[in-house]
Amino acid sequence: MEEKKEEKEKITLKEYQEFCKLTAKKFDVPEHEISSWGLGISGEAGDLAGCIKKTLYHGNDQRHGIKENVGDVMWYASMICNYFGWNLQDVLEENLTKLKARYPQGFTEKDAARGNTRIDWQEDKIARPSENSKQSAESNSHKNE
Repeated sequence: MEEKKEEKEKITLKEYQEFCKLTAKKFDVPEHEISSWGLGISGEAGDLAGCIKKTLYHGNDQRHGIKENVGDVMWYASMICNYFGWNLQDVLEENLTKLKARYPQGFTEKDAARGNTRIDWQEDKIARPSENSKQSAESNSHKNE
């Protein structure tokens, strides 16, 4: 007789982002908070890279570690969004829009080469100055709290 697996309750990105706040250290100095989240995501990305390297090149299957570290990176990404007052879902949707514009037919090396130029991360902001002003005002709002 086959045992039924219990289905885990699914949560939304917004619920996850809110839950992350409950598990985060509280800081008195805002600069310490964003510094912690920025350094933390970098450290977890390094751990993730190490697990991938061990899995691929050392014959040491670290898939569980890869999965765990992806979760840790998501936690830090959520906390960075919380710091700036951004909705993680909105951030991902903006990224999706950017990628669809960059790769309209899916990834191609030609589109990725982008005319052999280095494109600044603010490339879209130049084309939409009114939105850039709004985002700048929103990101500065945390500093005034």
